Amino acid sequence: MEVTPQPYDVIIIGGGPIGMACAIAAQQKGLNYLVIEKGTLVNSLYHYPLYMTFFSTADRLEIGNVPFSCIAPKPGRQEALEYYRNIHKLFKLNINLYERVESVHKTPTGIFSLVTDKTEYTAKNVVIATGFYDIPMYINVSGENLPKVRHYYREAHEYAFRKVVVIGANNSSVDAALECWHKGAEVTMVIRKGEINDRVKYWIKPDIENRIKEGSIKAYFYSEVAEIREDAVTITTPDGDVTIPNDFVLALTGYRPDLEFLQKAGVHIANTIHRTPQYNPDTMETNVQGLYLAGVVCGGLETHKWFIENSRVHANIIMDAITTTNNG
Repeated sequence: MEVTPQPYDVIIIGGGPIGMACAIAAQQKGLNYLVIEKGTLVNSLYHYPLYMTFFSTADRLEIGNVPFSCIAPKPGRQEALEYYRNIHKLFKLNINLYERVESVHKTPTGIFSLVTDKTEYTAKNVVIATGFYDIPMYINVSGENLPKVRHYYREAHEYAFRKVVVIGANNSSVDAALECWHKGAEVTMVIRKGEINDRVKYWIKPDIENRIKEGSIKAYFYSEVAEIREDAVTITTPDGDVTIPNDFVLALTGYRPDLEFLQKAGVHIANTIHRTPQYNPDTMETNVQGLYLAGVVCGGLETHKWFIENSRVHANIIMDAITTTNNG
Protein backbone atom coordinates (compact mmCIF):
# COMPACT_ATOMS: atom_id res chain seq x y z
CA MET A 1 0.00 0.00 0.00
CA GLU A 2 1.27 3.44 -0.94
CA VAL A 3 2.03 5.74 2.00
CA THR A 4 2.18 9.52 1.70
CA PRO A 5 5.81 10.42 2.48
CA GLN A 6 5.33 13.65 4.43
CA PRO A 7 2.97 13.86 7.41
CA TYR A 8 0.20 16.42 7.13
CA ASP A 9 -0.12 18.97 9.90
CA VAL A 10 -3.71 17.82 10.26
CA ILE A 11 -6.05 15.35 8.58
CA ILE A 12 -9.78 15.96 8.96
CA ILE A 13 -12.06 12.92 8.73
CA GLY A 14 -15.46 13.96 7.41
CA GLY A 15 -16.37 16.41 4.65
CA GLY A 16 -19.59 17.76 6.12
CA PRO A 17 -20.14 21.42 7.08
CA ILE A 18 -18.06 21.07 10.27
CA GLY A 19 -15.25 19.20 8.52
CA MET A 20 -15.25 21.93 5.88
CA ALA A 21 -15.19 24.61 8.58
CA CYS A 22 -12.14 22.88 10.09
CA ALA A 23 -10.48 22.84 6.67
CA ILE A 24 -11.08 26.57 6.21
CA ALA A 25 -9.65 27.29 9.67
CA ALA A 26 -6.60 25.10 8.93
CA GLN A 27 -6.11 26.83 5.60
CA GLN A 28 -6.28 30.25 7.23
CA LYS A 29 -3.68 29.17 9.80
CA GLY A 30 -1.33 28.06 7.02
CA LEU A 31 -1.50 24.40 8.03
CA ASN A 32 -0.87 21.58 5.58
CA TYR A 33 -4.20 19.74 5.78
CA LEU A 34 -6.32 17.12 4.03
CA VAL A 35 -10.03 16.29 4.37
CA ILE A 36 -11.04 12.67 3.74
CA GLU A 37 -14.74 12.03 3.07
CA LYS A 38 -16.21 8.56 2.46
CA GLY A 39 -18.92 9.86 0.13
CA THR A 40 -19.83 13.03 -1.66
CA LEU A 41 -19.35 16.53 -0.28
CA VAL A 42 -21.61 17.07 2.77
CA ASN A 43 -22.61 13.42 2.37
CA SER A 44 -25.14 13.36 5.23
CA LEU A 45 -26.98 16.43 3.93
CA TYR A 46 -27.11 14.84 0.50
CA HIS A 47 -28.91 11.82 1.99
CA TYR A 48 -31.46 13.93 3.90
CA PRO A 49 -35.08 13.84 2.67
CA LEU A 50 -35.33 15.65 -0.67
CA TYR A 51 -37.65 18.39 0.57
CA MET A 52 -36.32 18.79 4.10
CA THR A 53 -36.33 22.27 5.62
CA PHE A 54 -33.72 23.13 8.24
CA PHE A 55 -34.73 24.20 11.73
CA SER A 56 -31.93 26.81 11.63
CA THR A 57 -32.00 30.02 9.65
CA ALA A 58 -29.49 30.40 6.82
CA ASP A 59 -27.10 32.64 8.76
CA ARG A 60 -26.65 29.94 11.41
CA LEU A 61 -25.48 27.45 8.78
CA GLU A 62 -22.74 29.73 7.48
CA ILE A 63 -19.08 28.77 7.61
CA GLY A 64 -15.94 30.67 6.63
CA ASN A 65 -17.73 34.01 7.13
CA VAL A 66 -19.41 33.52 3.76
CA PRO A 67 -23.06 34.71 3.70
CA PHE A 68 -25.75 32.10 3.05
CA SER A 69 -28.69 33.79 1.36
CA CYS A 70 -32.04 32.19 0.67
CA ILE A 71 -35.51 33.50 -0.12
CA ALA A 72 -37.50 31.46 2.41
CA PRO A 73 -37.16 32.03 6.18
CA LYS A 74 -35.54 28.59 6.51
CA PRO A 75 -33.27 27.04 3.87
CA GLY A 76 -33.96 23.65 2.39
CA ARG A 77 -31.69 20.76 1.48
CA GLN A 78 -31.12 21.89 -2.11
CA GLU A 79 -30.09 25.39 -1.05
CA ALA A 80 -27.70 23.98 1.55
CA LEU A 81 -26.05 21.70 -1.01
CA GLU A 82 -25.59 24.67 -3.34
CA TYR A 83 -24.12 26.79 -0.55
CA TYR A 84 -21.57 24.19 0.58
CA ARG A 85 -20.57 23.41 -3.03
CA ASN A 86 -19.86 27.11 -3.48
CA ILE A 87 -17.83 27.12 -0.27
CA HIS A 88 -15.67 24.34 -1.69
CA LYS A 89 -15.19 26.27 -4.93
CA LEU A 90 -14.38 29.53 -3.13
CA PHE A 91 -11.76 28.13 -0.76
CA LYS A 92 -10.48 25.40 -3.10
CA LEU A 93 -10.45 22.99 -0.18
CA ASN A 94 -8.13 19.99 -0.24
CA ILE A 95 -10.73 17.20 0.00
CA ASN A 96 -10.55 13.57 -1.09
CA LEU A 97 -14.11 12.42 -1.81
CA TYR A 98 -15.29 8.80 -1.94
CA GLU A 99 -12.44 7.57 0.22
CA ARG A 100 -13.19 5.80 3.49
CA VAL A 101 -10.91 5.95 6.54
CA GLU A 102 -10.74 2.45 7.95
CA SER A 103 -8.45 3.01 10.92
CA VAL A 104 -6.55 5.66 12.84
CA HIS A 105 -3.79 4.95 15.31
CA LYS A 106 -0.96 6.86 16.90
CA THR A 107 2.46 5.37 16.27
CA PRO A 108 5.27 5.23 18.86
CA THR A 109 6.85 8.26 17.13
CA GLY A 110 3.78 10.37 17.97
CA ILE A 111 2.65 10.54 14.35
CA PHE A 112 -0.81 9.27 13.35
CA SER A 113 -1.26 6.61 10.72
CA LEU A 114 -4.54 6.68 8.81
CA VAL A 115 -5.40 3.72 6.60
CA THR A 116 -8.12 4.24 3.99
CA ASP A 117 -9.62 1.94 1.39
CA LYS A 118 -7.18 3.50 -1.11
CA THR A 119 -3.92 4.29 0.64
CA GLU A 120 -2.24 5.22 3.94
CA TYR A 121 -1.51 8.70 5.28
CA THR A 122 0.45 10.14 8.16
CA ALA A 123 -0.45 13.23 10.15
CA LYS A 124 0.73 15.14 13.20
CA ASN A 125 -2.89 15.81 14.23
CA VAL A 126 -6.28 14.33 13.37
CA VAL A 127 -9.77 15.80 13.60
CA ILE A 128 -12.76 13.44 13.59
CA ALA A 129 -15.85 15.26 12.29
CA THR A 130 -17.88 12.30 11.11
CA GLY A 131 -21.36 13.29 12.28
CA PHE A 132 -23.97 10.70 13.23
CA TYR A 133 -26.20 9.90 10.25
CA ASP A 134 -24.63 6.63 9.06
CA ILE A 135 -25.77 4.18 11.73
CA PRO A 136 -29.52 3.86 12.44
CA MET A 137 -30.82 3.15 15.90
CA TYR A 138 -32.35 -0.26 15.20
CA ILE A 139 -35.54 -1.35 16.96
CA ASN A 140 -34.41 -5.00 17.10
CA VAL A 141 -37.71 -6.74 16.43
CA SER A 142 -38.60 -9.71 14.27
CA GLY A 143 -39.01 -8.66 10.66
CA GLU A 144 -36.85 -5.53 10.84
CA ASN A 145 -34.69 -6.91 8.04
CA LEU A 146 -37.62 -7.17 5.58
CA PRO A 147 -37.32 -5.04 2.41
CA LYS A 148 -40.46 -3.11 3.40
CA VAL A 149 -38.63 -1.60 6.41
CA ARG A 150 -36.73 1.63 5.83
CA HIS A 151 -34.47 3.47 8.27
CA TYR A 152 -34.02 6.42 5.93
CA TYR A 153 -36.71 8.48 4.23
CA ARG A 154 -36.21 10.33 0.93
CA GLU A 155 -39.63 11.33 -0.42
CA ALA A 156 -43.28 10.34 -0.19
CA HIS A 157 -44.13 9.23 -3.73
CA GLU A 158 -43.34 5.52 -3.33
CA TYR A 159 -45.61 5.36 -0.27
CA ALA A 160 -48.62 6.99 -1.96
CA PHE A 161 -51.86 5.00 -1.53
CA ARG A 162 -50.13 2.43 0.68
CA LYS A 163 -50.47 1.57 4.36
CA VAL A 164 -47.46 3.06 6.12
CA VAL A 165 -46.33 2.73 9.75
CA VAL A 166 -44.00 5.49 10.93
CA ILE A 167 -42.08 4.74 14.13
CA GLY A 168 -40.99 7.71 16.23
CA ALA A 169 -42.10 11.23 17.08
CA ASN A 170 -39.09 13.35 16.20
CA ASN A 171 -38.58 15.71 13.25
CA SER A 172 -37.81 13.04 10.66
CA SER A 173 -40.76 10.90 11.72
CA VAL A 174 -43.22 13.78 11.76
CA ASP A 175 -42.05 15.14 8.39
CA ALA A 176 -42.37 11.69 6.82
CA ALA A 177 -45.80 11.05 8.33
CA LEU A 178 -47.20 14.35 7.09
CA GLU A 179 -45.66 14.11 3.62
CA CYS A 180 -46.85 10.54 3.12
CA TRP A 181 -50.35 11.43 4.29
CA HIS A 182 -50.48 14.42 1.93
CA LYS A 183 -49.57 12.08 -0.94
CA GLY A 184 -52.42 9.72 -0.16
CA ALA A 185 -50.86 7.17 2.19
CA GLU A 186 -52.76 5.66 5.11
CA VAL A 187 -50.39 6.61 7.94
CA THR A 188 -50.13 5.09 11.41
CA MET A 189 -47.61 6.46 13.90
CA VAL A 190 -46.17 4.34 16.71
CA ILE A 191 -44.81 6.52 19.50
CA ARG A 192 -43.04 5.23 22.59
CA LYS A 193 -43.90 8.27 24.71
CA GLY A 194 -47.21 10.02 25.29
CA GLU A 195 -46.73 12.99 22.96
CA ILE A 196 -44.95 14.41 19.95
CA ASN A 197 -41.36 15.35 20.78
CA ASP A 198 -40.95 18.94 22.00
CA ARG A 199 -37.95 19.36 19.69
CA VAL A 200 -40.11 18.97 16.58
CA LYS A 201 -40.04 22.13 14.43
CA TYR A 202 -42.41 24.64 15.98
CA TRP A 203 -44.25 25.28 12.70
CA ILE A 204 -44.75 21.52 12.10
CA LYS A 205 -45.74 20.32 15.59
CA PRO A 206 -49.28 21.82 15.59
CA ASP A 207 -49.91 20.36 12.14
CA ILE A 208 -49.15 16.76 13.13
CA GLU A 209 -51.03 17.13 16.41
CA ASN A 210 -54.10 18.40 14.57
CA ARG A 211 -53.95 15.57 12.01
CA ILE A 212 -53.80 13.05 14.86
CA LYS A 213 -56.61 14.78 16.74
CA GLU A 214 -58.93 14.77 13.74
CA GLY A 215 -58.07 11.14 12.97
CA SER A 216 -56.45 11.73 9.58
CA ILE A 217 -53.29 10.10 10.96
CA LYS A 218 -53.70 7.30 13.50
CA ALA A 219 -51.26 7.41 16.42
CA TYR A 220 -50.57 4.79 19.09
CA PHE A 221 -48.93 6.50 22.08
CA TYR A 222 -47.00 4.68 24.82
CA SER A 223 -46.61 1.94 22.23
CA GLU A 224 -43.93 -0.04 20.40
CA VAL A 225 -43.77 -2.22 17.30
CA ALA A 226 -43.50 -5.84 18.46
CA GLU A 227 -43.31 -7.69 15.14
CA ILE A 228 -43.13 -6.86 11.44
CA ARG A 229 -44.47 -9.27 8.83
CA GLU A 230 -44.77 -9.06 5.05
CA ASP A 231 -48.36 -7.83 5.18
CA ALA A 232 -48.89 -6.68 8.77
CA VAL A 233 -47.40 -5.08 11.86
CA THR A 234 -48.12 -5.99 15.48
CA ILE A 235 -48.04 -3.08 17.93
CA THR A 236 -47.85 -3.40 21.71
CA THR A 237 -50.15 -0.74 23.19
CA PRO A 238 -51.41 0.04 26.73
CA ASP A 239 -54.62 -1.75 25.73
CA GLY A 240 -52.86 -4.87 24.47
CA ASP A 241 -51.38 -6.00 21.18
CA VAL A 242 -52.89 -4.70 17.96
CA THR A 243 -52.18 -6.13 14.50
CA ILE A 244 -52.83 -3.94 11.47
CA PRO A 245 -52.38 -4.47 7.73
CA ASN A 246 -49.23 -2.83 6.44
CA ASP A 247 -47.18 -2.25 3.29
CA PHE A 248 -44.19 -0.21 4.54
CA VAL A 249 -42.51 0.58 7.86
CA LEU A 250 -40.47 3.78 8.26
CA ALA A 251 -38.40 3.08 11.38
CA LEU A 252 -37.14 6.64 11.82
CA THR A 253 -35.96 6.15 15.38
CA GLY A 254 -32.76 8.16 15.14
CA TYR A 255 -29.10 7.63 14.32
CA ARG A 256 -25.83 7.47 16.21
CA PRO A 257 -22.14 8.25 15.69
CA ASP A 258 -19.65 5.48 14.95
CA LEU A 259 -18.46 5.18 18.54
CA GLU A 260 -16.63 1.94 17.76
CA PHE A 261 -14.41 3.85 15.30
CA LEU A 262 -13.56 6.35 18.05
CA GLN A 263 -12.75 3.59 20.51
CA LYS A 264 -10.46 1.84 18.03
CA ALA A 265 -8.62 5.15 17.65
CA GLY A 266 -8.08 5.16 21.43
CA VAL A 267 -10.78 7.64 22.48
CA HIS A 268 -12.35 6.89 25.85
CA ILE A 269 -16.15 6.56 25.72
CA ALA A 270 -18.15 7.06 28.91
CA ASN A 271 -19.92 3.90 30.06
CA THR A 272 -23.18 5.79 30.55
CA ILE A 273 -26.51 6.02 28.75
CA HIS A 274 -25.20 8.85 26.53
CA ARG A 275 -21.85 7.19 25.66
CA THR A 276 -20.11 10.57 25.53
CA PRO A 277 -16.54 10.55 24.17
CA GLN A 278 -13.84 12.14 26.31
CA TYR A 279 -12.52 15.51 25.14
CA ASN A 280 -11.40 18.85 26.54
CA PRO A 281 -14.07 21.47 25.68
CA ASP A 282 -11.42 24.21 25.72
CA THR A 283 -9.43 22.58 22.92
CA MET A 284 -11.68 19.74 21.65
CA GLU A 285 -8.69 17.39 22.15
CA THR A 286 -9.49 13.85 23.26
CA ASN A 287 -7.55 11.74 25.74
CA VAL A 288 -5.32 10.87 22.76
CA GLN A 289 -2.92 13.79 22.36
CA GLY A 290 -3.29 15.34 18.91
CA LEU A 291 -6.67 13.70 18.20
CA TYR A 292 -9.61 16.13 18.20
CA LEU A 293 -13.39 15.89 17.85
CA ALA A 294 -15.64 18.37 16.05
CA GLY A 295 -19.38 18.60 15.58
CA VAL A 296 -22.18 16.29 16.58
CA VAL A 297 -19.86 13.34 17.22
CA CYS A 298 -18.91 15.09 20.48
CA GLY A 299 -22.33 14.35 21.97
CA GLY A 300 -22.21 10.57 21.78
CA LEU A 301 -25.81 9.35 21.72
CA GLU A 302 -27.07 12.86 22.54
CA THR A 303 -27.27 13.65 18.84
CA HIS A 304 -29.60 16.59 19.49
CA LYS A 305 -26.94 18.41 21.52
CA TRP A 306 -24.73 19.65 18.69
CA PHE A 307 -25.78 21.18 15.37
CA ILE A 308 -24.01 23.09 12.61
CA GLU A 309 -24.94 26.37 14.26
CA ASN A 310 -23.40 25.65 17.67
CA SER A 311 -20.48 23.39 16.66
CA ARG A 312 -18.98 25.35 13.76
CA VAL A 313 -16.95 27.19 16.43
CA HIS A 314 -15.08 23.93 17.05
CA ALA A 315 -13.06 24.59 13.89
CA ASN A 316 -11.25 27.68 15.18
CA ILE A 317 -10.91 26.21 18.68
CA ILE A 318 -9.14 23.14 17.28
CA MET A 319 -6.87 24.97 14.84
CA ASP A 320 -5.93 27.50 17.53
CA ALA A 321 -5.00 24.60 19.82
CA ILE A 322 -2.96 22.89 17.10
CA THR A 323 -1.02 26.03 16.16
CA THR A 324 -0.44 26.90 19.81
CA THR A 325 0.97 23.41 20.41
CA ASN A 326 3.11 23.56 17.28
CA ASN A 327 4.46 26.98 18.18
CA GLY A 328 5.09 25.86 21.72
